[in-house]
Amino acid sequence: MGFRMGIVGLPNVGKSTLFNALTRTAAAQAANYPFCTIEPNVGEVAVPDARLEKLATLAKSRQVIPTRMTFVDIAGLVKGASKGEGLGNQFLANIREVDAIAHVLRCFEDGDVTHVEGRIDPVADAGTIETELMLADLESIERRMQGLVRKVRGGDKEAVQQERLLKAAQAALEDGRPARTVEVSEDDAKAWKGLQLLTSKPVLYVCNVAEDEAGDGNAQSARVAEMARAQGAATVVISARIEEELAQLAPEEATEFLAELGLEEPGLDRLIRAGYDLLGLQTYFTVGPKEARAWTVQRGTLAPQAAGVIHGDFERGFIRAETIGYDDYVALGGEQGAKEAGRMRVEGKSYEVKDGDVLHFLFNA
Repeated sequence: MGFRMGIVGLPNVGKSTLFNALTRTAAAQAANYPFCTIEPNVGEVAVPDARLEKLATLAKSRQVIPTRMTFVDIAGLVKGASKGEGLGNQFLANIREVDAIAHVLRCFEDGDVTHVEGRIDPVADAGTIETELMLADLESIERRMQGLVRKVRGGDKEAVQQERLLKAAQAALEDGRPARTVEVSEDDAKAWKGLQLLTSKPVLYVCNVAEDEAGDGNAQSARVAEMARAQGAATVVISARIEEELAQLAPEEATEFLAELGLEEPGLDRLIRAGYDLLGLQTYFTVGPKEARAWTVQRGTLAPQAAGVIHGDFERGFIRAETIGYDDYVALGGEQGAKEAGRMRVEGKSYEVKDGDVLHFLFNA
C-alpha cells in the first residue's frame, strides 16, 4: 500500500533541498534558479518509529524493516500556472497523482537566494498556489460537467452522483474555499476521491526557516501557523539547510550536531510523522526471529484488510488475528510473556486494527 506526498511550493523556497535531505540523495538538483526540478523526483523514506527497534530487540529479530512513505518533489509553480504559465500544466498533472501535499513556504531571509516575486511573504505564497489550484479545479469541473450532460439526462446514477459532487465543489471554489472544505458522506467518499480535485487533497504547511530559528520558528512561521489553524490544517517548522547537513553525517555525528543546536530530533522526523498523521495512517507490526517489520494501514482498517497489505492470500483466506498491544508486548518481555499473562487476544474479521498492534495472522492458503 503506497502513500505519496507531493512537495510543492514557489521556486526557490527550499523544496529540492528538503527532498535531498528526505531521501538522503542528491537526486533533486537544488539550484538557485526557477524550475531546476524539471521532472518530479520520487523517493521512499522510512517512517521513524522507535517502537520497531524495541520490538526487534525483544524478539532478537535478525532484520528490521520500517514502513515507508513516498515523497515526490514537484516542479516549482508560479502565478498563472492554471493557464499553463511556467511549468504549470506539468505541475498540475503531477500533483493529481499524490495523496497529500506538503506545501513548503519560505520563512527565511537570504539576499543570495532570490524570491520569484521579490519579497518574503509565506502567507501570500500559500495564497498564490492555492488560487492556482482552485482555478485549475474550476476549469476541470466545467469540462467534466459538460461531459456528463447526456448521461445525467439518461438517468445514469453514477453520472448523477458525480454531477452533484462537482456542483458542491464548484460552489465552495466560487466562494473562495478549497474543495477539501466540502463535507462528503461515507457513501460518496469513493466517487469524491475519483474526481481527483487538486484542492481536495489534505495540506501540511512546512515553514522553512533559517538555521538559528529551527527550534521555535520566527514571526513568519507564526503567521503561517495562524493561517493553518484557521483552515484546520497543520504546520511543521524546519530548516532545510540543517536537514541537508544532517543527511551527510553519520548517526553519532548527527546526534552531536543536533545537541549543539539545542534540537531534540531532526525536523524531518517531525515532517514525516506529520505527513503520516495527515493521511490518516497508522502502523502495526509483525515480529519474529527472522524480522521485525512495520506495516502501514489507514486508521479504521479491519484485520482482513490489514493482512492483505502483507499478501492478498492473507486477506482472502483470513481466519483470525493473534493480537498483542505494543505496551503489553514490551512490558511483558515479548510474545511468550504476553501469552502467559493472558494478554494475547484472538480477533476476528470485524476487528479494527489499532496503532501499535503486534499481529500474527492465521489464514487458509
